[in-house]
Amino acid sequence: MFSGLSVAVVIPAFNEEKAISRTVRAVPGLADRVIVVDDASHDRTGTLAARSRRRGIEVVRHASNRGVGGAIVSGYRRALALGVDVACVMAGDGQMDPADLPALLGPIASGRADYVKGNRFRDPSVWRVMPPSRLAGNIVLSTLNKLVSGYWRVFDSQCGYTAITRHALAALDLDRLFPRYGYPIDLLARLHTVGARVEDVPVRPIYGPSWKSGIRLGTVVHPILWVMLRALGGRLTSEWPWRSRPLLGPAKP
Repeated sequence: MFSGLSVAVVIPAFNEEKAISRTVRAVPGLADRVIVVDDASHDRTGTLAARSRRRGIEVVRHASNRGVGGAIVSGYRRALALGVDVACVMAGDGQMDPADLPALLGPIASGRADYVKGNRFRDPSVWRVMPPSRLAGNIVLSTLNKLVSGYWRVFDSQCGYTAITRHALAALDLDRLFPRYGYPIDLLARLHTVGARVEDVPVRPIYGPSWKSGIRLGTVVHPILWVMLRALGGRLTSEWPWRSRPLLGPAKP
């Protein structure tokens, strides 16, 4: 519990047997549930997560790989079924600082936000910790995403360290969320169409000495540009004047 709110932490994981046990153990005690989504890993990710014996742990297993967005959606669905008030997302590779979780929950507990996301660029260490290629890519994508999502004050769009209310989740069509790399872009645009209040909070960027990006230029150009165009088109169509008003009230840019 956090300020009277029940909390679930969703951990999407694919081939993370080296880090998953440590990641699960590091989840703060304020989390009532820990939902590890094993996205059809080829290793012992799901088995090791289940063996962690952490209070409230459960493992959702995919028969086939659905991508990180698809894994998060499965975690969200389970969180909704459990009836928790807030669902947070932490990566299975240990690149998110558990100490930042209360900061993500704070704006929701105070009633200011429906969705809170980490912004590594608000931590001064990002300029020396984040690899140069990732820095450049994030700056470009985050700048473009201001237009796509409609949230002009939100940055670091690719940061997956997030918290969302049950009410906001229920307002989204999770079946239509883009399932693979680029899902945060699609999600932010969809949040804007339902009038969700989104807030950035500083989080610590973590990159170990053995970090190596699996992202390639082809991955960024396609399907990211297609996702952006789809998200922008969907948002503008949904928010056209003759459409119904957002479910959560007016969005705060």
